Amino acid sequence: MDIVIDDNAGFCFGVVRAISTAEEELKHAGRLYCLGDIVHNNAEVARLRDKGLEVIDRLGDVRDASRPRVLIRAHGEPPSTYAEAKASGVELIDATCPIVLALQQRIRKGYEEMCRRGGQVVILGKPGHAEVVGLCGQTEGNAVVVSSAEDLDGIDFGRPIRLYSQTTKSREEYARLIENVKRGIDKHWGKKGPEEEDFFVAYNTICSRVANRATRLEEFARGVDAVLFVSGQGSSNGHYLYEYCRRVQPRTYLVYGPEEVEGVKEQLRAVGAERIGITGATSTPRWLMEAVAENLRW
Repeated sequence: MDIVIDDNAGFCFGVVRAISTAEEELKHAGRLYCLGDIVHNNAEVARLRDKGLEVIDRLGDVRDASRPRVLIRAHGEPPSTYAEAKASGVELIDATCPIVLALQQRIRKGYEEMCRRGGQVVILGKPGHAEVVGLCGQTEGNAVVVSSAEDLDGIDFGRPIRLYSQTTKSREEYARLIENVKRGIDKHWGKKGPEEEDFFVAYNTICSRVANRATRLEEFARGVDAVLFVSGQGSSNGHYLYEYCRRVQPRTYLVYGPEEVEGVKEQLRAVGAERIGITGATSTPRWLMEAVAENLRW
């Protein structure tokens, strides 16, 4: 049996940066708070917890009497978090991904424009997702969040639109949404059409690493007899890439860690898989994929 680990799988730049920041802080202080899970992978969260990283749901959960330090993860936070930290004397260690930060600034600018013109900001994203919460915060909570290309009920096609996407959504779904919005505008205005030339503008805000990951994953999946896809249960990117991989390679099995490999071995034997690929989401640590590979050997 030949086991191959996907060289293109694993943490994206933003997650690597956030984890490195946390580990550096923990070296000096021995303890650090983090607003939400630093990455959507329970195994990596547990590893960092053992080093002293304590996950909190809100700033009010901080218990330190002295000036506490709280990490903002790669997903980013809304402006209200920064204001609350300043008011309560909490020091923030900002590890927001630069790509997410740039998107926040772009949305804030677009929102200011739409306020002047009576328009709206629309965001393709998972409602309640940490990144989306931070993006909506740039619009004072007034953005219209759509969960899919078909989720158009909240959009007013009679008003100007600025469209953005969560950085980890798929290009295909975003392209479908853009076309659906254009059709909605045409249906609303008929032959007349809106007077403003820039009535509708859609911005390319999907992370290129995430977008290119699907193409590289397809190449990897076609080169093996079966795939073990390693991902955290709460990873949106993981669920998307797993489904994408399964369409390319039907013998794709989702596992959350090495302890689940035993249940997959019989299926791999049954299909006669000789060359097995190990891959994962942008939130999957390399060490976890290596542990899965080690437990797979028989």
